[in-house]
Amino acid sequence: MQNDAPVLNISAYKFVGLPDCALLRDALHARALALGLKGTVLLAEEGINLFLAGTAEGVRAWVAALQEDARFADLAPKESWSDTVPFKKLLVKVKPEIIRMNHPAIRPDQQARAPALPATTLARWLDQGHDDEGRPLVMLDTRNAFEVDYGAFDGAIDWRIHKFSEFPEAVQQHRAELMGKTVVSYCTGGIRCEKAAIYLQQQGLDGPVYQLEGGILKYFEETNSEGKGAPHYHGGCFVFDQREALDAGLHPALEIARPPSEAHRARDGG
Repeated sequence: MQNDAPVLNISAYKFVGLPDCALLRDALHARALALGLKGTVLLAEEGINLFLAGTAEGVRAWVAALQEDARFADLAPKESWSDTVPFKKLLVKVKPEIIRMNHPAIRPDQQARAPALPATTLARWLDQGHDDEGRPLVMLDTRNAFEVDYGAFDGAIDWRIHKFSEFPEAVQQHRAELMGKTVVSYCTGGIRCEKAAIYLQQQGLDGPVYQLEGGILKYFEETNSEGKGAPHYHGGCFVFDQREALDAGLHPALEIARPPSEAHRARDGG
C-alpha cells in the first residue's frame, strides 16, 4: 500500500535457469534506463536478484514487462517507500551467482527448495517456544555479522560470518548445536536462506529445516500489526542501499545507531 513518500523501492529474487542471461541483461538495462530507475539487477545462469527504485509508475511498468517472460510471471517484489531514491546509479550485471556461496553443488534452480515457513506461523511458533510437533526451535541467522548488529530475532544463532561464502564452513564447525531441533534459516529477503536451507538439508540433521518465506522484510510486513513492531525481533533490518536500515514498518530506521562493525560491510545482500 502506498504512503505519502514518492519513491517506490522493490526487491525480489528468483532462482530459475537463465542460459540467456547475457542477452537478458541488455534488455532489462535499457528498459530500466528508459523508465528512470536506479538500483542493481544481478543476473546469473541460476536466476535474478534485484533492488530498484523510482516512481511507482516506472517501477511497476518495469516489473510488468519482466513478468511477460514466463520464467518471471510469478515474481512478487517486496515494496517499501522513501522520500528519495536510495541508489546513486543503475547497474545491471551478469555474475557467476546471484548470491555468492562458492558451493557449486547448491543450485536452487535445479533442486527442490526447503519448505518455506510463513511469517505468521513462525511468530506463533516463537510465541509457544516450539514447533507444532513440540520440537525446540532454532533461529539461524545467515547474514553477515555487521548486518546482525542492526537487528535480529531474539536468541538467534549468529556465527559472526563476514560473507555468505563462509556459511558452509560455519555449518561444519557448529553442526552439533543444530541436531535434533527444528531449524529456521533467515536473512533479509530470502535469497541467502534459500541456499542455506538446501545446504543444511544435505547435512543429515535429525530435524526439519525451513527457510523463512520472504526473509525479515516479509516478516515485518506480515507481523507488524497496528505498528506495534515485529514480535520476537529486536532492532531494524540492514538493507544494501542508502537508507541503511528499515524498521518494522519498512520505513528508514534513522534512530538505529550504526554499529561499530559497519565499516566491514560487503555487497552480499538478500
